[in-house]
Amino acid sequence: MAREKFGSRLGFLLISAGCAIGIGNVWKFPYITGQYGGAAFVLIYLFFLAIFGIPLMTMEFAVGRASRKSCASSFKTLEPKGTKWHIASYFGMAGNYLLMMFYTNVSGWMLSYVFKMVKGDFVNATSEAISASYGSMLSEPLPQILWMVIATLLGFGICSLGLQKGVERITKIMMVCLLALMVILSVNSILLPGASKGLAFYLVPNFNNLVEHGIFNAIYAAMSQALFTLSLGIGSMAIFGSYVGKERTLLSESINITLLDTGVALMAGLIIFPACFAFGVDAGAGPGLIFETLPNIFSQMAGGRLWGSLFFVFLSFAALSTLIAVFENIISFAMDLFNWSRKKAVIINIIAIIILSVPCVLGFNLWSGFEPLGDGTGILDLEDFIVSYNLLPLGCLIYLFFCTRKKGWGFKNFQEEANTGKGIKFPNWMRFYVSYILPVIVLAVFVLGYIATFTDIL
Repeated sequence: MAREKFGSRLGFLLISAGCAIGIGNVWKFPYITGQYGGAAFVLIYLFFLAIFGIPLMTMEFAVGRASRKSCASSFKTLEPKGTKWHIASYFGMAGNYLLMMFYTNVSGWMLSYVFKMVKGDFVNATSEAISASYGSMLSEPLPQILWMVIATLLGFGICSLGLQKGVERITKIMMVCLLALMVILSVNSILLPGASKGLAFYLVPNFNNLVEHGIFNAIYAAMSQALFTLSLGIGSMAIFGSYVGKERTLLSESINITLLDTGVALMAGLIIFPACFAFGVDAGAGPGLIFETLPNIFSQMAGGRLWGSLFFVFLSFAALSTLIAVFENIISFAMDLFNWSRKKAVIINIIAIIILSVPCVLGFNLWSGFEPLGDGTGILDLEDFIVSYNLLPLGCLIYLFFCTRKKGWGFKNFQEEANTGKGIKFPNWMRFYVSYILPVIVLAVFVLGYIATFTDIL
């Protein structure tokens, strides 16, 4: 079966960026920035994104492009004879499935809030009523399952049309709409009365504020967000490397995608912080910022029903772009391993993902008594912990070692693949850094993740 290819470089860039651009950019990044003092935290985050994300993404792309396979088969294709690197494939595949076990649910929440906003559920609603609506959504399993199924069917439905006609064509449209919506929403927030204080908080570094919130805490938060925002380590990017041509160097493309991903995260702050300050709302309100705090703002804002609807459409596009990208990866597993047709892979995985996503839904209601990581945690927290604090950093270590060790694919082979084409080359001087320094930093993120989860040290 001939390997499918992207129809254009723009398609590759937008789809890869769409995979990276997810709810973390527009949900987690703004509230972490709010908690750790605004612009000073953003500078630390950008530093770690440069030293983490770009080289790691280049490695994933290189493994994908050289093997022309998903992570299900890429290690086996490139590994030296007699080695066991292909065992890592199972962890990569597990990571994609585990990610979708809760991401489909959160994507369903976004779609449901588009529906609520369009209906006008929050027009002139009290803050108590808005909070109650969020709690009610979580407490009722059947509506959650319905929206999760809708999100799953939308994602797989687009993937079923094929790489160029479905994934590439629709994701390009979705990403252009997402970026346009961000510009419109940013301008609206910036023009609100009192928005200047929010802009100052976000754009002017305040290192005193950073110290007050704890420099070590902020550094760890920036490190982990920089590593996790791109979903590296489980082959989510390698699959798109397998579809791209050799016209451009992979470091150039990694820089472009990282800049696009970062730009969306930064623009999300331009939407959220001016609005929070304009209406006197805590910008560090935590995960409830999206589903409780912002609907409160929209209920008070002139034309809030329209702006709220557009905001959750934008969030839905961000979520669906990731769903489509990871679903494409999951479909490719079956096509690479079992030589299934795309149609067969789609049908079987629709059923599998829906069944696997149900426990996350039930974790908020019928199974809420199960608190695997301590008081107040649930199944979503456990699934997120396994992916974010285990499979992603450990997967990144595997890619690092595979691409730099003689008993793996080796730095020479990696560099040759990464540097094929026009653009910025992966320099020789980075060999020591990616071989010895970067693995230590990634390992530190892994260890600190456990400390942060299971102790009160951080």
